[in-house]
Amino acid sequence: MTPLKRLEVTGPEALAFLHLTIARPETERFQTGANGNLDLDWLRRRLPTDGSVQVRDITAGTCCLGIWGPRARDLVQPLTDTDFSHQGFGYFKAKQAYLGDVPVTAMRLSYAGEPGWEIYTTAGRSAFNSLRLEKGYRSWGHDMTAEHNPYEAGLGFAVRRAKEHFTGKAALEGINDETVTRRLTPLVQEEQSVVTGHEPVYADGRPVGHVTSTAYGYTIGAPIAYAWLSAEHAAPGTPEIEYFGAEVPALTAAEPLFDPEMSRIRR
Repeated sequence: MTPLKRLEVTGPEALAFLHLTIARPETERFQTGANGNLDLDWLRRRLPTDGSVQVRDITAGTCCLGIWGPRARDLVQPLTDTDFSHQGFGYFKAKQAYLGDVPVTAMRLSYAGEPGWEIYTTAGRSAFNSLRLEKGYRSWGHDMTAEHNPYEAGLGFAVRRAKEHFTGKAALEGINDETVTRRLTPLVQEEQSVVTGHEPVYADGRPVGHVTSTAYGYTIGAPIAYAWLSAEHAAPGTPEIEYFGAEVPALTAAEPLFDPEMSRIRR
């Protein structure tokens, strides 16, 4: 459900403006689903000219989980103090609730013909990006492209050279973990500012690489930057990222930064 557009309508005259199937999390704040930009345009063209109503596209900063099925209530209710019974949470109703420690907007709707809820929370692509960088997962097009080989990208473990044939085997002849001249390397910043990506990386005053992806690592409690570095500078060291003319100190780190034993993903 996450790709479906979500709009937030606010303001003292928002209620009068809206005559739709809609959720009302607060007195002057509403949330509605939309079928793409057509609905967004329809609402915006009908806004009062006095500024008493605002429409904001909140799709990118939120996600939606559809929890439906005969046992949907059995799954959700133990996670919250909010009453999710049929009597306490009727069909076509919406509530602000907590699932564990996470604040959500729950809507008693079903897109599957079974009882359940649409669960909305403020987690977008940036949350996913933070988690993948802590785990060392690469993003095609951001961290690596067809110009890179699996060994320099840190994916040599996936190559089975003993196989009789696989696509790309001939291209890897003479290439291994010992011959690469550059490596995709995780950097943990010593300061709390998060760089935005594509910055140059320096060591001993000279450029040695560039940043690909960045995010704040909430589990490790530090900003993360993945960077292509010359092989000699991918070893443990203290390069610096140039960020708007300032030098941001960082440390090259072993990966993955989170759960290096891979115990959590396999339990």
